[in-house]
Amino acid sequence: MTSTAKGAVIIGASAGALEALSLILPALPATFPLPIFVVVHVPPHKPSVLADIFNAKCRLRAIEVEDKEPIEPGVIYFAPPNYHMLFEDQSSLALSNEDEVLFSRPSIDVAFESAAEVWGTELIGIILTGANQDGARGLQAISKAGGTVIVQNPEDAYAKAMPETAIAFSPQAQVLSIADISAYLMSVSG
Repeated sequence: MTSTAKGAVIIGASAGALEALSLILPALPATFPLPIFVVVHVPPHKPSVLADIFNAKCRLRAIEVEDKEPIEPGVIYFAPPNYHMLFEDQSSLALSNEDEVLFSRPSIDVAFESAAEVWGTELIGIILTGANQDGARGLQAISKAGGTVIVQNPEDAYAKAMPETAIAFSPQAQVLSIADISAYLMSVSG
């Protein structure tokens, strides 16, 4: 399982996200060369603590995205509650409070589709555990743009629906265990 450095990593997860992300993100070295964007379904009207949790656990800096947030390599960006995360270009993020997609804002599909337009072949898209279908169309958009698509093995997932639907939409996706997803990202870091 070898890899060459790409431009960015985007991860989508829902039910079981904290556990899955806790096995991937803290393993990454402080020298990880790519920005990492994470979209997790969080309650819309409560502050999210994900950035704080992972900032304490990881060697990489983790932050919650603000509108017009500059993009830097080696930073983990969490979509905030009640906003879609969008990419203006490879150097800036934007937030939108447009309608929910599949009852979700932030929507994994919206973020993945926006990232696919900006990063194309240089994007690694990863769908983890979750109990709905959000992310399947977004992962398909990354695949169509020539990016790398990875899905957590549904057998390992806390909630199987999201990875199963992603595989149905992108049958060419690499289906990997959490340990293998972590190892793949480590290979990206050189």
